Amino acid sequence: MVSEKKKQIIIPKEDAVFRMDKNGDWHNKHGKFEHPKIIRYFNASIKKDAKGYYVCQETDELIEKVYFHYEDTALFVLDIKTNEDILLILNNTDTIKLDPDQLFSRDDNLYLQTPEHQIKFKDRALLKISKFMDEKDGQLLFKIKGKPGCLINTREKI
Repeated sequence: MVSEKKKQIIIPKEDAVFRMDKNGDWHNKHGKFEHPKIIRYFNASIKKDAKGYYVCQETDELIEKVYFHYEDTALFVLDIKTNEDILLILNNTDTIKLDPDQLFSRDDNLYLQTPEHQIKFKDRALLKISKFMDEKDGQLLFKIKGKPGCLINTREKI
């Protein structure tokens, strides 16, 4: 049986009819998306390749990639779970283990820098993770399980 390659439709971000703002909210020409199911669908569809972030929709016949404009970053920590480790639940439904050495702050926001992504904490996740943070001598520290705190770096805009 010969496998047929799916047709690809690629929409460049210049032609996208939606965008993401600096808070991780989706917008189109009519304003901010309000319907939770549509927001979850768009978030869960976020992927990244060498050209950037896109929303992907795949059917039996085709793959559609729509690259989109975003302010600051396209990935956000929506929630955290604590057990043996601290797990970060992202807007695209991925779950990653927190590495405190990857944390940094900029403009009163908290971020995580992985090799692949820069990820911003949404308010709810920031509130939950704040119990592991302490300020000492004007420096922000991350402390967990009684271990000495690791310094959260401050960065200028990249």
